[in-house]
Amino acid sequence: MKAAGGGEGPGCGCKGIRSCLLCEGPAQAAPPPQGEDNFTYCPATGLAKGNEHSEFAGWAFPFPGVFLMEEFISQDEESVIIELMDRDDWKPSQSGRKKQDYGPKVNFKKQRLKAGSFTGLPSFSKKLVAQMKACSVLGGFFPVEQCNLDYMPERGSAIDPHFDDWWLWGERLVSLNLLSKTVLSMSCDSEDSIQLFPTFSKENGGLSPSGPFTQTSACRNSGEEGIDCVLSPRVVPSKEVTVAIHLPQRSLVVLHGDARYKWKHGIYRRNIEHRRVCVTFRELSAEFSTGGRHEELGKELLEIALSFQGRPV
Repeated sequence: MKAAGGGEGPGCGCKGIRSCLLCEGPAQAAPPPQGEDNFTYCPATGLAKGNEHSEFAGWAFPFPGVFLMEEFISQDEESVIIELMDRDDWKPSQSGRKKQDYGPKVNFKKQRLKAGSFTGLPSFSKKLVAQMKACSVLGGFFPVEQCNLDYMPERGSAIDPHFDDWWLWGERLVSLNLLSKTVLSMSCDSEDSIQLFPTFSKENGGLSPSGPFTQTSACRNSGEEGIDCVLSPRVVPSKEVTVAIHLPQRSLVVLHGDARYKWKHGIYRRNIEHRRVCVTFRELSAEFSTGGRHEELGKELLEIALSFQGRPV
């Protein structure tokens, strides 16, 4: 049965602890936990800044590994891509999502991989991949897999915080956000700490803290609080910090470095207000690239992928 992105399918694809509105039913006591983001990523500065009504208001820290480009494609191009996607089946997936996969057959638990029925990325992605070359962070990026995910508020669509596999997939995760805006929530399970620094705003011709801050003992004892005071950094456990990355419609986001390997990424139900389609491209890890243990298999898969003659597997 064909289940186009905007319609109801024959059921959900939830397994284990995953759930959606289609399988929870009226007896659901409470929705799955949805953490509140207490920082927001600023693309202009590369900083994660404490949200106004959180305990971290007035504080910030560097958040490396995120590249965000707004209006990566035009509205007309977006319409064409969605129309082409909806010609194919959308298969039920977990947590209220639907999916279309273009990639090799993988068993991540057993680390087994073969081409299977993979015939390449779809033809409409050839132009998208070519456009990525204009992004400095995507030099030498050759996607070997594409996953289209369809989110709808009526299904309670979401994706739990997670790391993408790094046995097969490489350094950069590239996603194109279509049809509506959303928020990518970043969280960290590490036992590490994060050093926060106070932020300032310019008011009345001078600099003043835009939120609460910690003063040094020298400042407190000087009798001149607020004047020429050195503000001490604040150290907090990484587990207490969640960072919201706002993704406008038609924006392209790349996660790499710490944002790829240290921080989990997820999307909560509350941040799916309308139909949203995400197109994610993944490259091969070093193990499947030139000089790697499985270089030949990697070459075979890339040749298939970049033929751009694929259908969903």
